[in-house]
Amino acid sequence: MLESKTKLYYSIKEVSEITSLKPYVLRYWESEFPSLKPVKNKAGNRTYKQNDINVILEIKKLLYGKKFTIKGAIEEIKSGSKAESASIKISNSDVSVLVEIRNELKSILNELNRH
Repeated sequence: MLESKTKLYYSIKEVSEITSLKPYVLRYWESEFPSLKPVKNKAGNRTYKQNDINVILEIKKLLYGKKFTIKGAIEEIKSGSKAESASIKISNSDVSVLVEIRNELKSILNELNRH
């Protein structure tokens, strides 16, 4: 789920809403998955980047969708990250462009529906 405006950082509450996971689940996963390490700001609050959200969604898919154990999911992510480094990566600026295109298409669709 992408929001209409791409943000650099998301709060744990926002990530909880985006991923449909409770904050305590996110905090627990942070302690279990080495690949999930959101930065904490000066106030000590977690600040998640889009990449962190992507990792959370991948963990969710592995645990809930594919029924992996936590240990199995950690191994899958490790082996997947090796394969991912050879694939194309989407940057935040690419995501921004895609969000802009989506919004423009929605606008066009709304115009067409009015007529």
